[in-house]
Amino acid sequence: MSGVALPRLCCEWLHGCSGCEVALLNGGDLFLGLLEQVDIVHFPLLMDHKCPDGPEGNPSLPRAEIGLVSGGVASKAQLEVLRTMRDRCRILVAFGTCASHGGIPALRNQWTTEQALSTVFHGDDCEYSSESESKGWLDRIYAIDEWVEVDLLLPGCPPRPETIVEVVAALAAGQQPQLTEKSVCEHCPTVRTGSGRMTVRRFLANADYEPEEPMDSMRCLFEQGLLCMGPVTVGGCGGREMPLCIRARVPCRGCYGPVRRQGNQLLDLLNILASKGIDHRAIVDRISLLRFSGAHGLLKPNIQG
Repeated sequence: MSGVALPRLCCEWLHGCSGCEVALLNGGDLFLGLLEQVDIVHFPLLMDHKCPDGPEGNPSLPRAEIGLVSGGVASKAQLEVLRTMRDRCRILVAFGTCASHGGIPALRNQWTTEQALSTVFHGDDCEYSSESESKGWLDRIYAIDEWVEVDLLLPGCPPRPETIVEVVAALAAGQQPQLTEKSVCEHCPTVRTGSGRMTVRRFLANADYEPEEPMDSMRCLFEQGLLCMGPVTVGGCGGREMPLCIRARVPCRGCYGPVRRQGNQLLDLLNILASKGIDHRAIVDRISLLRFSGAHGLLKPNIQG
């Protein structure tokens, strides 16, 4: 491709842990191959590229055909970076579940910003001041599509390395990436009979299975009464293989977010349980069903249990 300009890739991270970027690096040779298909013009966690402030102090980012944004939006400064990314990138991808649905940080949305900051910064060695600490923070953690138009959701906590590479390579080639729209259950090989226990066991309860037997002989964990979120979670965590949690013989935790883009994992799962005659009050930690998807106003302060 000598003499042919490669599509430019611009990446930024907001309110997240950098696990999505580490996942990309974990692609190893796949990632190295991607370097032959795109020109990375900005990627703070992988390369030393400083972006000076532009007009009015806003971040100045290079233009790119593809933009990856990881993390949700928690502050005014992060919001300015996001808006600049949207302005400078032709295609914008919500990179990981924090960007697409709020992720673990959005669990903070159960409390006000002042409550959260006073809790975090309270202690003998750290004094909290609502006037100084709360400046610049937004009222809650937002998914990025709550502020700007997003062209593609690439969920995962983190996404699979091969999936990240496939998505970026497809976009670089001018193609539409093919991401699954099926639930975890539809990727799961366990045995389902359509009936199950009428009680719910906690996540850490042991599943019933024979270790020496193959996975396709194990009874569905949801039908065993374990609080598996497979029915309401989009698949993809195992790539082309079985879901990762199921592979470890533990219930799905819901880290890829809802099957439907605007879905509510908590409400959808409670509806399924209700159809089996299970009282929602039996789920003592039901708020945690939104542990990965508390943005979009789904988690709010003073939620009644």
